[in-house]
Parts: sequence; structure tokens; C-alpha cells
Amino acid sequence: MTRIAGPRVVLTGAGGPMGRAVARRLLQDGAEALALADISGSRLAETVALLGAEYPAARIVSLRCDITAATETEAFCALALEGFGGADVLVNTVGGIRSPRLYTRFLEMDEAQFRSTFDLNLMGNFHLIRTLAPGMVERGLGRIVNFATVVFGGEAGQVDYAAAKAATASLTRSLAAELAPAVTVNAVAPGLTRTSVTQNMPADEAARLTALAFNRRMAEPEEIAEAVAFFSSEVARFVTGEILAVSGGIHPHL
Repeated sequence: MTRIAGPRVVLTGAGGPMGRAVARRLLQDGAEALALADISGSRLAETVALLGAEYPAARIVSLRCDITAATETEAFCALALEGFGGADVLVNTVGGIRSPRLYTRFLEMDEAQFRSTFDLNLMGNFHLIRTLAPGMVERGLGRIVNFATVVFGGEAGQVDYAAAKAATASLTRSLAAELAPAVTVNAVAPGLTRTSVTQNMPADEAARLTALAFNRRMAEPEEIAEAVAFFSSEVARFVTGEILAVSGGIHPHL
């Protein structure tokens, strides 16, 4: 078990399997105060109830919000700034594709979908980092963990998603340079992971993607959470600007 760099955590996407696993792992590592957000109020309430029962000494606050909206994100950040005095660790878990179709060929994609995917995968990061990073720099301590994906190197049928996650990887590297040495900024690039998305995925597509991994299976959310825990820890103080694939051997690259 690692030791978290600071006790105050802000985490988005906390209602989903990935966000919930990350929150639980950081509590195991010593997080004492968590501000959690999710687009689904019911999923978020379930996470808060579960974690509250498992870690009754922890302070957990939450807000249902759309992190792509600046005003809603500001209200969420206020939970940490006013309630905890700031954040030591920020984990930007939110991302994905809002389209009901997992794959859309570029020539069939409209501008609305392209913009929506970029908003979902980038604007939350922008709003949260811009609001919380100044306090980290001032205190001389901070860990920021973004979520990319192994398809940021390019994926037919997911031009919008792959491009947005490539931008997330570039954002991570650029911010690592800007916010050093006080704040480390890294990203996890998961491969196919058991979440609500894969539960609804056609079986043949899940099999095709699983076969790409060396060990022929998808990841569990808890395995992705281990990478986040490392980046959030005291021992990762000299690790920044990294994009870590947690993918069973799939190597993303541009």
C-alpha cells in the first residue's frame, strides 16, 4: 500500500465503477476528505453511502454536476475550497463518448458529436485544474491525475474520442512542465476495462478488443485505481508528465 501525498481529494466520475474504485483506493491510502462529483445523482449517492459505511471517519461531500459546465464545476470546487481549504489530489476520471453508438465513422459524424466529445473529455479537466491548481502551487504540493486511453494513438470509428484523449495526453505533458516542481501531473491510459460501457458492448466487439491485450482479458476498475494511487502518492514526487498505459500490453503511441 502506498501513502497518499495529501489527505484532501477531489474526484469526478465518482458514481461509475472506475471513479468508485479510485475513491476507495485513495481512502485506503490515507485520504481523509473527499469531494465527489458525478452526472448521475443516484449513482453518486450510492457511492457516498458505500464509502461512508466503509470509512466512517472520512469526510465525504458530494455534488451532482455536469463538469463541462463552468458554473456547475465552480460550485463543486467550492465544496473542497470552502469545506477542506483546497485539494491535494485531483483525479479527473470523467470521459468517454456521449453518442449511443460506440463507433461512428468520421464521414458520418456531425459537428455536434465532435464538439460534445471534446467537451466531455477536456472541459472538465480545464475547469477543475484552473480552479484548484493555484492552491496546490501556493502550498507547494499537488497531484493531478488525468484519464487518457490507449486509443489516443488513433482508432477508426472513434476519431472524436481518440483526438480528445490525445489532447488530454498533451494537456498532461504541458501542465506538468508549467506546474513543476510543486505539482505533478500525470495520466492513466486504460485499455478495455469492465465498466458500464463494456456491459452494454456487443459480445463480438468485446471479444475483439479483449484479444488485443497480451493476457487476453479486460482490466478491472481496481487495477486502474492502483495506477492512480501511485501517481497520487508521496513516492511519486519525481514522476510527472507520464502517460501510463494500464492495458495488458497494448501500447499507445502517436
